[in-house]
Amino acid sequence: MYGYAIHVATWVYVIWGNIMNHYKIVTFNCASAWYDAISTIRKQGDYFKVDCGSEETLTQKLNLTIEINHPEFRPLVDDSSPTDINFVNEYALRYLWLSQKEALDDSDYTYSGRLRKPVDQIQGVIDKYVKHLNDRQATMVTRIPSDIDHINPPCLSVIDTEILDSHMHLTCYFRSWDAFGGLPSNIAGLQLFNEALVSEINDRIGTGQLHTGKLILHSKNCHIYERNFNMVDAILTKKK
Repeated sequence: MYGYAIHVATWVYVIWGNIMNHYKIVTFNCASAWYDAISTIRKQGDYFKVDCGSEETLTQKLNLTIEINHPEFRPLVDDSSPTDINFVNEYALRYLWLSQKEALDDSDYTYSGRLRKPVDQIQGVIDKYVKHLNDRQATMVTRIPSDIDHINPPCLSVIDTEILDSHMHLTCYFRSWDAFGGLPSNIAGLQLFNEALVSEINDRIGTGQLHTGKLILHSKNCHIYERNFNMVDAILTKKK
């Protein structure tokens, strides 16, 4: 019943371009977004051979936009996805919210490490909205100019925010996005990130008037790796 309720609430729009096809998925929650993304890529995606970066392999990919209208609705992850809520909770805390030092992480970088230093952009966004809830300038970036020479620059590049009708909406951009393995944790983690952001602002302004809103996500290269093709096909067949 859960799967039926989610997927009847989903629409896929197609915009044909001369060079790169852009697809938009409008879906219900984070769990349905993952299923709809991998399904659309397998049905409509272009084959793209990656010959540099973190993994050199064949992929199937789309220039994809995902609009999630109710990301707050649980479950945050589909039970067929290669992640679970325990991993998502840790991911959101260590890689999206805490500074790298607080997270005790020795990676080259984390998203939150970039968001917290050298300028604490998360705190800056909170401060902006405490002063003006209609601020349109609260944009956070993880990408820095020297990343042009980085062998593996951040996939999540921008988290843009806007409050409309007492709801905090996030618009995010991924330069490259692993739809099967990374997307379910990323979008669920961003919802938890947004919930934390809203909670901090509500605490500062002394009301509970602000709520989380939509997640709108873009990636020019939302892809499935060849090594996951059979696994994705098995999941899609099982859920038909």
